[in-house]
Amino acid sequence: MISKKLLILILYTSGFNTFFCAYAQTDNNASIQKSYEQSYDLLDSCLKNNSSFKNAVFIAENCYKANRYSKQIFQGFITEYALLCKLNIDNITNEDKGVDSVNFIGNYAIFKLLCDTSIFINKSDSFPTLHLPFKYDEDDPSAKDAWSNMFVFKLLLTHTGNCHSLVYLYKILADELHVKCWLSLAPNHIYIRNYSEKHGWYNTELTSGTFPTDAWIMTTTNTPSEAVRNGLYMDTLSNQQSIALCVLDLAKGYEFQTHNYTDGFILKCCDLVLKYHSINPMALLLKAESLKKLYLKQHKLQPQEAAITYSKMSNTYITLAKMGYREIF
Repeated sequence: MISKKLLILILYTSGFNTFFCAYAQTDNNASIQKSYEQSYDLLDSCLKNNSSFKNAVFIAENCYKANRYSKQIFQGFITEYALLCKLNIDNITNEDKGVDSVNFIGNYAIFKLLCDTSIFINKSDSFPTLHLPFKYDEDDPSAKDAWSNMFVFKLLLTHTGNCHSLVYLYKILADELHVKCWLSLAPNHIYIRNYSEKHGWYNTELTSGTFPTDAWIMTTTNTPSEAVRNGLYMDTLSNQQSIALCVLDLAKGYEFQTHNYTDGFILKCCDLVLKYHSINPMALLLKAESLKKLYLKQHKLQPQEAAITYSKMSNTYITLAKMGYREIF
């Protein structure tokens, strides 16, 4: 539950309808492209400096909303939830005496906040604060109706999200608390990988609030074993590779808003992602599909350019196939 102070700030700064109603898209194509190019440059800088994942998430999401989001409100949510995680840490009995037990407890505190009901006693209030777990978005979990349903900002405002936004929020809070965790990919899915000296590697699944085995994840997501062996799926992502996912989110937002595959922006985003994560399956697939659409436009009027595009498209599809990628129906 967010504080009254933060709620007042949300309503005062941006207006109720600004955040809880869909934006009417009034920007012309030129202004949209300019905004996306500026956000691309900012994310490029984040990658070069291996900087804040939190800031990268905000840049990508804010661009899609025509830079109407408030960074002050976004940070306000994060600060408050990080504080609640710290309170959770204080309430957890630490029986783990390993050298990394503080990290293990920190991760458990984040998991508890996101997936369990928490009661916090504040001495300045007459009644305890009840914080309910975040819920899975059953209405549009794949963000087919609105790309913003993938957003952390949407999760913070509505308390509902999916594997994308829940995992992103988990990592943001982990960074705020200076505890280690890793994002990991499976077909059409993102989850958390953790490590502790006592327990070894383990998985954290936020959509169900469980700690599934590797076998369970492979089975439920139809992950080919060859793709796992080649590192395409179920490997840990570095901070830079996690930031690169935000570049991919930027490209997907651009695709959703413009359906423009031929001006080079989506391809430029994919290449930037692949610079830092050369076998990112989502970037490879989006690149191949974008090249396919470009080829179909070129092949009658620009045969020479079409031949080059076709070669790039084929090589990208071949790379995916060699790595063990299989289309999931």
